[in-house]
Order: sequence, then C-alpha cells, then structure tokens
Amino acid sequence: MAGPFRPDSTSATLMSPRVSGVGSDQLRRHNLSAILTLLHHDGSQPRSTLTARTGLNRSTVAALVGELIDRRLVYETEPDPTRQVGRPSPTVNADERNVGIAINPEIDAITVGVVALGGKVTTRIRHETATVPTAGEAVAISATIVDDLREGLEKDGRITGIGVAVPGLVRAGDGLVKLAPHLDWVDEPFAAMLSEATGFDVSVGNDASLGAMAEHTFGAGRGLDNLMYLNGGPSGIGGGVIANGALLGGMSGYAGEFGHTRGFGEDEDGEPSATLESRVNRSDLLHALGITAASADELEQLLLESTDPEVLALVYRQLRWLGSALGDSINILNPQRVVLGGFLGSILQKDPAYLGERVAAQSLVAKAVEVSIARASLGSDLLMIGAAELTFAGLLADPTGYGGAAA
Repeated sequence: MAGPFRPDSTSATLMSPRVSGVGSDQLRRHNLSAILTLLHHDGSQPRSTLTARTGLNRSTVAALVGELIDRRLVYETEPDPTRQVGRPSPTVNADERNVGIAINPEIDAITVGVVALGGKVTTRIRHETATVPTAGEAVAISATIVDDLREGLEKDGRITGIGVAVPGLVRAGDGLVKLAPHLDWVDEPFAAMLSEATGFDVSVGNDASLGAMAEHTFGAGRGLDNLMYLNGGPSGIGGGVIANGALLGGMSGYAGEFGHTRGFGEDEDGEPSATLESRVNRSDLLHALGITAASADELEQLLLESTDPEVLALVYRQLRWLGSALGDSINILNPQRVVLGGFLGSILQKDPAYLGERVAAQSLVAKAVEVSIARASLGSDLLMIGAAELTFAGLLADPTGYGGAAA
C-alpha cells in the first residue's frame, strides 16, 4: 500500500562546508521541481514549451521528463500535428493518479475532497452534521470517509497526504488549532489527531489563507503579486493577503482575520462594538430568504433570483458594510485586486458597481490607483484546492522523494 509522500534520506544529506556551488543531485532536484510545478500550476504543455520556460536545453528537459515519467508523476501524449509548426513536440501532462485529500470542517458539515495533481477536484463528499462538530467528531467523520476512499485511490495511484482548511487560528508548524470560535475549538491538536486516525501525514491551515493561495495560483488572482482575499462562510469572514507574491502569515500564521475587525457600530460608551462578520453574515441572508440551510451554490442562486424587498434591503446593507471594510483594508494593504469568495462573492454578483462605488468612497488608495474587485473563480472547489496544496508542497519541492511504481 502506498503511503504519504516522504523525502528519501538523500534529500537531507548535508554538503561539506568546504564545497561551494550547487551539487548535481541538488540541481537535478531543483530542475525536476521546476518542471513538475509548471505542469501542476499551468496544466499540460509541450516539451518544447517547458524547454523555453525553464531555459534548459532539449536533451536535459527530455531526461528530466523521462525521470518524472518513471516516477509516475507525469506522462506524455502525442501532439496534434495540425496545430504544430515544424517538428511536433510531445505534450507533458501531470499524472492525475497522484492525489491529495482535502478536508474542510464547518459548523454544519464536514466536506472531504480528492484533488488530483494539476489542481482538479475529482471527488467531493459533504457529510452534514446535526450540531457543530467537536474536534474529535470531525476527526472520526473525516477518518471514516478517508477510509472509504483510500482503497480505490491507492489501487492505481498514490495519496500525497491530507490537507485541512479550518475556519480559525491555526498555528504554523504543527497544525494546532489555537482557536476556531464558531466551532468552539480551543487548542486542538487536529493535525496529530487526524494523522493518528488515518495513518497519513496531515497539514492544517486557515481556510481563508488557503483560499487566498488557491486563487493566487489557479484563480482570479493568478499572475498578481499583491492580492487581498476575503471569504464568507458559515463560520464567518476570514481573509488572506498575498504580498509581493507570498502569503502574509504573520508571526504565528494568524494574519488575515478581517471578520473580527471592529468599528461597525458603537456601544453605549461610544466605543467600537460590532465586528464586520456580525454585520455581514450568511445566517442573516438565510433568514431573510426563509431557509435554514443551503449549499454555497444554492444560496447564490436564491439571492440572484430574489426580488423580495427584505432580501434586497439586507443585501445592500451588507454591501455597504463590506465596502467600508474593504476601503479601510485597501488603504492599509494597497492590493492590485480584491477577491471575494463564498457568500461575499454572491452578494457582489447582485450589484458589483454598487460595491465598487462604496469602496471608492471609503478608500484614499482606491482613488489614487486602480484596484479591481472580483469574485473568486474557483467556486465550491476553492477550499478543496487550497487544502490539497498543503499535501502537494513536499512533492513539488522534491519529486525525487516520490519513488517509482506504487507498492
């Protein structure tokens, strides 16, 4: 049975301090990583394109692709000769039999997905819960679903590990869920618990930060070095910031908690009281629509179709509050684009121009430079893709740690 990705012992070998430069093995790992990462992020490409993009010569790229084929990480297909100029070059494809398992615990459900190398979600299972799941219950539900999936996934392919997107503060390094207020989790060693229950390596991250990474790599923030992402889900509003091409994590990985910023109302002493997510939230939208539960896609459809004055008034009220928050954040972070996911993307769709006007009225920076506002393009796949990226990180960094044929 194939296990999780683990680098082989040679990858940890230290070079002698008397030797300068880059050793041939290290250089080979770097080049293998570069090719596999290009295929994972940008899709199938002719071998000639990989040659041009990496700056390596044709024979070197051919040898590297051959090694990745031997390791069952990529495969080649014949090109369409009618769409080629000159000698056609084989097309190199990421092997989708290599998959990561993604998990998103929420207040009303546990969602488990399978994401193939290349970023395609191939399976999604939503297990609804009658009550907010404890960390132990989330582990048990997740482990049962993973156990049902693993035999089929490992029959012809391999699982790189499990990535978890949690709506809360996740400590960088060990996956401890320091605080997930809507789940009522405090100091839960979720990564260790789930790893023990499944036998797989488990990585845990904040859901909105993982969403920011996914949109930056595959979605609406692709190609942009400075991006602000806000996600609205059942557990509130979280966010992530891409600054100069890298995720802004902060000292412990807790950066991006936009939903808990205050200043959206005053208490009896004139002090800021209400948080953004108390003013802009999913539960109020459901209540106005007269329903108690809905998937993200169902909620969006209902909002777009509704002509109920109460629903419309609420949507515009939430857009006003959201515009105020975004304007302040743009002043601080100066992003190229703001990407909205979850129900925030849904209310944006109701009247994008109105939200843009509110942001422009609030933001000094938005008056000086062009800041675009877009909805997340990955839809309901977003958190699955973001969580799975945690499982692919080691493989992409060092493909040599991933052996040949599956056991």
